Amino acid sequence: MSSSTTARTARRRTLRIAAASLVAAAGLTLTACAGSNAADAKSAGHTDSAAAESSASGWSGLQSTGAKAEVKAGVASKQSGSAHVANSGKAASTVRTQRLADGISTAEITKLGDQHYRAKIVARGSVLATLETNGHDDGLDANDMFVTLTLDGQVHSWMGGGHQGPGTFKLAGGWTAKVTKLGELKYRAQIIGHDGVAATLETNQHDVGLDANGIYIVLSSGGVISAHA
Repeated sequence: MSSSTTARTARRRTLRIAAASLVAAAGLTLTACAGSNAADAKSAGHTDSAAAESSASGWSGLQSTGAKAEVKAGVASKQSGSAHVANSGKAASTVRTQRLADGISTAEITKLGDQHYRAKIVARGSVLATLETNGHDDGLDANDMFVTLTLDGQVHSWMGGGHQGPGTFKLAGGWTAKVTKLGELKYRAQIIGHDGVAATLETNQHDVGLDANGIYIVLSSGGVISAHA
């Protein structure tokens, strides 16, 4: 065999070896990419599963929020505007559990932030309603048991004593309530003292409550108003 033939044969062997190496390297790259995609898919699957589980286990109850309470200087008010951020992102903490006036229900009171509290009304292990202060006191008419939650996290409850509006009614503490109907499940109550209108409660398909100088008032979305010292 001549030297030129030997050289051409060596070059062909070198090219075949290089091509084989490139194919092997490409195979390894494809395998690595497939493994990475599988891991990503698995991770995404866990994320979706966790989100679904969280959504399924979340509680959705009757929210006694969205009502409007305007307070004038005649009523000592602890209102200080909206409080949407709870403890700068810190986890909410349960403050206490309190038995309510019906002797069956309890209020599980949680602090969400400064002057921002939530109270879950629980009976026989089920959450029946939720009150939340968010720039104003909150209230609820729960089948003739009236409950208020104030901006400092205090819960007050009492049975009965409701007046069906529209109309003008005498309340505890010397207050007078003038209740007018504005629309379907929408009522307004002017709380009147010696110096005129001191506060206004207004429902908009949600009950509302107020601490009026230690007199606790609830106006329901059905126009029932009740007060208790």
